[in-house]
Amino acid sequence: MSANRRKAFLVSTAVVCGALMMTACQDTDTAAGAGAAQGSPSTPAAAGAATPPGAPAAGASKGSDTTGKGTKGGTGTGSGAGEGKPVGQACGANDIAWSTKSETQAGGYILITAKAKPGITCVLPAALPTVAFGSDGTQAGPAEQAVGKQITLSGSTAAYAGVNPKSTKANGGKELDSIIVAVGDHDPDPVSLPVGTITVDKPVVTNWHTSPKDAVPAG
Repeated sequence: MSANRRKAFLVSTAVVCGALMMTACQDTDTAAGAGAAQGSPSTPAAAGAATPPGAPAAGASKGSDTTGKGTKGGTGTGSGAGEGKPVGQACGANDIAWSTKSETQAGGYILITAKAKPGITCVLPAALPTVAFGSDGTQAGPAEQAVGKQITLSGSTAAYAGVNPKSTKANGGKELDSIIVAVGDHDPDPVSLPVGTITVDKPVVTNWHTSPKDAVPAG
């Protein structure tokens, strides 16, 4: 081969190799760029390290709080007829369904019956019922020597007290047709109960009893 042809061949080979090397470098740069694009964060959620402790994750839905708020101790408070007094509370006259009945024993007396209203549980104290007569408020005295026991009223449980409106033998007295009954002298809601026409003179009343037979006042 002549010197000129050898020189031309070497120049041509150098040009081809240079072109191949440039193509390879471009392919390497393109691949590196694509990998870098795939590795970069595309959403704010990917930068999890920046989320404060305790904060909800980005993109998480905010649902409503369905936890109910109960009353302290897990007990709810009701209203109306179902809302009764807690066990152990003293009865008031307005907690009680009252009734009266005229009896003939022991010269005649009035039997008072007391039951708790629906949904109520309360305690009648170990003391005389407060029974008053007439516009002047004449109050019945004790018909028994000893003090009775307290009685818890609830459901069908009843308490009985007997009232003798006239404990004297003499003629005379006030003619009345109702009595005022309360649970103790400080009951804020005394009730008026019909009793028919009665003659009142130094009235007496028994303690509360769980049996009507024990509520007969002395004649």
